[in-house]
Amino acid sequence: MATDFSERSDRAVRRAMLLANTFGASLSLVHVVDDDQPRRIVEAERQAAEALLAEQARSLREIDGVACASRIVLGDPFEGITAAVREDDADLLIVGPHRRQALKDVFVGTTAERTIRTSDRPVLMANGVPAGPYRHVLVAVDLSKCSGDAVRAVQALALESEAAVSVAHIFDAPASGFLRLASSTEDQIKDYLAEEEERASGELNAFLKDLNLKPVQRILKRHQSSVAMSINEAAREASADLIVVSTRGRTGIAKTLLGSVAEEILRISDRDVLAVPPHGDK
Repeated sequence: MATDFSERSDRAVRRAMLLANTFGASLSLVHVVDDDQPRRIVEAERQAAEALLAEQARSLREIDGVACASRIVLGDPFEGITAAVREDDADLLIVGPHRRQALKDVFVGTTAERTIRTSDRPVLMANGVPAGPYRHVLVAVDLSKCSGDAVRAVQALALESEAAVSVAHIFDAPASGFLRLASSTEDQIKDYLAEEEERASGELNAFLKDLNLKPVQRILKRHQSSVAMSINEAAREASADLIVVSTRGRTGIAKTLLGSVAEEILRISDRDVLAVPPHGDK
């Protein structure tokens, strides 16, 4: 759990505590002090942060019953967080929601975005107000190998043992626009869309069978505008409190890029998002 002692981080610490208690996991609190400043300032910030972090860890141990350690890292915030995760060989990194502004969204380029973009472990962005363990998890899939890794992460983290799991697939009907331009009848367009939905359903069923996942709900939505908005809408309709998405999709191949769908979900979602990197990145 990476904390900067803000209210956003406090929300994430609460989620981290709930997860640790639910799964019997240990927790490490990490704070990074930027060392690109005068030494006396770095040392003063380190001492203050060390005291705050130690008190927070002690509270989690004594009041919440969580096995909790703490550490201060000197360096660039996102590089320090990434290094701490690897050194601890953590299964999961938890961060607070990114800072939102009324007229400008500042997700791209933030410590959270850079950490998620380069992480080789699943990263949980705790956007929602933690009221208890997760009840409903929505996994967004595009039937790629990378989205298969997202499903496997849900299984590896044992989320399906504690919560209902649904799957959402946003499928494309590429010829629908052409049919309208060609003055096809409404019945012809409806028949085509029904065929595409049936095809997508069959592909989704085969995808889930290979992964040995039996979701409580399979959600199919046709891609009409933003895939991320469609996924977010599906999560609201299903009352899911966690969205799981791969950080790469069918078009997000480059290792250094955060997939555009994942980026938009992380930017717009009002509920927790688990961003899962491709398995080969670890």
